[in-house]
Formats: sequence, structure tokens, C-alpha cells
Amino acid sequence: MSTEKVLEALAGAGKPLKAGEIAEASGLDKKEVEKAMKELKASGQIVSPKRCYWEPQK
Repeated sequence: MSTEKVLEALAGAGKPLKAGEIAEASGLDKKEVEKAMKELKASGQIVSPKRCYWEPQK
């Protein structure tokens, strides 16, 4: 599932990423990444330490 790929990309980066960077790292389409991020945000699995950047919830 794309949410798992997004989480893997964020965890592997070791730093907060923007949606476009997550798309590149995961190999997913940016629209698919944005949809997955919406689900992850709603479930509290990712957080934004600064505007437009995301990282896994610790």
C-alpha cells in the first residue's frame, strides 16, 4: 500500500521531507503520495515539524 511506502521513505530519509521528495524517494506519483499523506496525517502517523515538511510520528 502507498501509505507504507510513504512511511518507509520518511523513515529512511532521517530528516523531514516535502511531498515531492517523498514521491521521488518512494517511486510513487505525487498525487498518490498526497493521498497517502492525508490518511497518515488523519491517523497521527506523520507530523509536520515545519511548514510543508513531514516526518514519522516518534
